[in-house]
Amino acid sequence: MELKVVNTKGKETSKSVTLTDSIYAIEPNDHAIYLDVKNILANKRQGTHKSKERADIAGSTRKIKKQKGTGTARAGSIKSPVFRGGGRVFGPRPRTYGFKLNKKVGVLARKSALTYKAKEASIIVLENLKFEAPKTKDFTALLENLNMSFEKILVVTAGNNKNVYLSARNIPGAKVVSADSLNTYDILNANKVVIAEGSVEMIEKILN
Repeated sequence: MELKVVNTKGKETSKSVTLTDSIYAIEPNDHAIYLDVKNILANKRQGTHKSKERADIAGSTRKIKKQKGTGTARAGSIKSPVFRGGGRVFGPRPRTYGFKLNKKVGVLARKSALTYKAKEASIIVLENLKFEAPKTKDFTALLENLNMSFEKILVVTAGNNKNVYLSARNIPGAKVVSADSLNTYDILNANKVVIAEGSVEMIEKILN
């Protein structure tokens, strides 16, 4: 698959880039996508929820009434879950929601997501993007030139381009990632994927 390289003015240049069929034209695997996205979202969960169980409640451990002869159920502690102010039964505890996912499944998921975007003609190859200073208006002008002002876009850079990242940080719907941190959820969550010319080769190395 061959795409023309677009410059920052939104015009096609004389250069073109060949996108490898083994990444951008495979048979998509929806189940691999499901597992990878599920794992990404699970890892984003904070997991710091905690309720007080009977061992965490502050209170006396004195036996509150005699064992027999009261006509009611026996009770040994005011911290029992059956009493008001007592501990909670089987409450949430801090935990990690992530699970193990084989690397090959993750790679297949990313390839499948990129294939879907390629089929939709939603991939654009951009000349290497460089900002001399972090300026939101420069990134906004770039989006206007590409006719993507109101689109959710993902920009994939060759490395950690701090100025580009900071320029896009305050723009709703725009996200900048480096090629080595590209994931399935970000690809599918964007309407358009803008790949910097220098990152095409990096993506191929990572996924092949």
